Amino acid sequence: MEGWSEVNIVVVILIVIILVLVIYIGLMQLQLRKINLQLEKRLREHTRQPVSVELINKDINKLTTIVNKYLKVEENIRLKSIREDKKFKELIVNISHDLRTPLTAIKGYQQLMKREELSQEQIRRLKIAEKHTEDLENLIQHFFEYSYLSNAEPMINLERTNLNSLVGECLVTFIPYLEENKLSIQLNQTPSIFVLADKHLVQRIIKNLIHNCIQHSQGQIQVSLLMEENAIISFKNQVENLTANEGERLFERFYTGDQARSKSGGLGLSIVKLLAEQMGGSTQAIIQNNTLEIRVSLPLYTN
Repeated sequence: MEGWSEVNIVVVILIVIILVLVIYIGLMQLQLRKINLQLEKRLREHTRQPVSVELINKDINKLTTIVNKYLKVEENIRLKSIREDKKFKELIVNISHDLRTPLTAIKGYQQLMKREELSQEQIRRLKIAEKHTEDLENLIQHFFEYSYLSNAEPMINLERTNLNSLVGECLVTFIPYLEENKLSIQLNQTPSIFVLADKHLVQRIIKNLIHNCIQHSQGQIQVSLLMEENAIISFKNQVENLTANEGERLFERFYTGDQARSKSGGLGLSIVKLLAEQMGGSTQAIIQNNTLEIRVSLPLYTN
């Protein structure tokens, strides 16, 4: 009887130990689950709350400390990146302002030269100088526009907008420039498509897309308006020296892809992407068989 009692005591002790271990493991799992929830909340709500623990466990406490140190380092890097990006954009604005004064003087002297009697060779050289001056003016304007749009709080007036009319109006204004560059436009007609967008921002998108084609296309430009889940503005043109994996990089600021595109500064399509996203849209670049297609997606007007 006494031996049986000792066995029972051992069994009871073992059962108690097992129960304690089960409870302890359960509490650790609960705490790990809480840590996961805190991290998910930081990602979802963009909060900066440090991770906290309630269970006294050396390893979990150490893990939590390391996680918080990492999060703090990451936050410092993020804030530093924001500050540097802001300084960089301010620098671009200042440079843009500084360049406009001498550029205005250059254009003024070119106008004065036109009033004088010039030889055919001098006229030819003057036209070349004017062309480079125009390229520089466009580049400065892109610098200023991108910096302004990415820094300022967007004032967007979303309204029912006829996409067909806007595209047609913009294309008509560019006909002289297209003819000057020996380019032709093929507009694929579709029934009227209405988008929920800011009319002025859409016009800027279309004009930048046309400018991009004028600067880099070879031959015919195909413009299409499509209606899928969203409204799609599509510009297609022949290109050289661009590979399929460079498509999305064309929307990165200052990315030019090749030397032939470097005169644009790589900001025109960055502005297109920025404006589209401000209106709830998106952009896509597809390169296939030496053909570049830029697609801008905008929300459809559904009311």
